[in-house]
Amino acid sequence: MVREFYFKGKKLDELKGMSVDDFAKICRARERRTLRRGLTEVQKKFLKRLEKNPKKFNKTREREMIIIPQMLGHKIGVHNGKEYVQLEIRPDMLGHRLGEFMLTRRLVKHSAPGFGATRSSKYVPLK
Repeated sequence: MVREFYFKGKKLDELKGMSVDDFAKICRARERRTLRRGLTEVQKKFLKRLEKNPKKFNKTREREMIIIPQMLGHKIGVHNGKEYVQLEIRPDMLGHRLGEFMLTRRLVKHSAPGFGATRSSKYVPLK
């Protein structure tokens, strides 16, 4: 049995038919305020590009953009500060921002001293 997805009591097909203003009414306060103020010109251009080329890998640096129902199912390249990382938009991401799913920092893995290290830094006590 496959479970149907709901977002604030709305089914997925209902969400896809909503406008941005209608979707803003069921979002959390911070996202609702942002969406009611309107999308920026860069965000509007990005949405038009998504509609025009749905199968193409569309890149963006708009990490602050809120994921809306028109973006569902698309593959988007989100910039993490160094490169564009592919992100597939799923229904559970609705109402979040693109940057929340792209980490900008990597975990540091320390190992042995490097090639140019001094002799004293290579010393490891036995006990």
